[in-house]
Amino acid sequence: MDFTPTEEQGAAAGLAAQIFGDLATHDRLAAAGTGTDAELWKALCAAGLPGAVEEVGLLGLVLLLEEQGRTTAQVPLAATAVYGILALARHGSADQRARLLPALRAGTAVATGAFPARGGAVRSPGGRLTGVLPAVPWLRDATHVLVPDADRALWLVRTADAEVAPVETTAPWAAGRLLLDDTPAERVGSDAAGPAAYADVLALARTAFAGLQAGVCAGSLARAVEYTCAREQFGRPLSMNQGVQLKAADAYMDTEAIRVTAYEAAWRTDEGLPAAEHALTAAWWASEAGKRVVHTGQHLHGGTGADLDHPVHRHFLWGRQLDAHLGCGPELLAELGGLLATDGDHEEEHA
Repeated sequence: MDFTPTEEQGAAAGLAAQIFGDLATHDRLAAAGTGTDAELWKALCAAGLPGAVEEVGLLGLVLLLEEQGRTTAQVPLAATAVYGILALARHGSADQRARLLPALRAGTAVATGAFPARGGAVRSPGGRLTGVLPAVPWLRDATHVLVPDADRALWLVRTADAEVAPVETTAPWAAGRLLLDDTPAERVGSDAAGPAAYADVLALARTAFAGLQAGVCAGSLARAVEYTCAREQFGRPLSMNQGVQLKAADAYMDTEAIRVTAYEAAWRTDEGLPAAEHALTAAWWASEAGKRVVHTGQHLHGGTGADLDHPVHRHFLWGRQLDAHLGCGPELLAELGGLLATDGDHEEEHA
């Protein structure tokens, strides 16, 4: 395995870091409330970063999302890239790709997904959907939402054809409730490939959001290091205390575990290798270790960390939201165990 970014991936990540660093400031994030920072999203799209995802691959997307996570920039990059651009590029028809991808690349269309499937949408014989999806991230900013039905077939719904109600989640992700009432939808992928396409998109999403969590954790830890090095107690920096050093070291190791497992899952996907188990592993680390890191980042700020307006609190909110979005640790481990057991049974059958 070689996780060294290509020249194109490195250039894209560097450009993303510059744009996020310049525009995703604390004051702008506070002013954005729970919605997308429209100016920042416009800048990213003008730089061609959403459209570059097809070229830089999933590993390149993970690198972009790391940079977003460091600043907790409020743009629907992960959702649009995974549930829109990559989902259609990998599973959409030629007509869907020609009709929808240009707008998604340019940022004039925004996609999100109601993942993972919870059986909330049921299709009628005519290909229409009915059901309630209670909390879909970035739904209030989306023009299209990718919805798996009860049989895990994929459908693309225009939000203009459905009812969207605002939902406030832990992090300000412009989430919403999607109400489908015999709503028109277009199929993504064939009937035969439906469950496989769903599994592929779910693995892409888990890997991408794990990369976003790696950035959130790295940003939280960087703020904690800066604070404890500057803050003095009894005549010396807090960072000199052994307890602080141990907590920071544990948070660093957790962050690296999230990063390397996300990189591995992304690299395997780009290489055309099986990656479902690796995506689950990355999701588990992002969920379990991620919440430890953002708790530590806030704790190392002492009383300052309890200030809801402090930048580190935003990392805490994003880390907890990503934990909830990816799924609780035991649930992910149970799914991973079932997948490993199934793979083991298949290997015995072919032995």
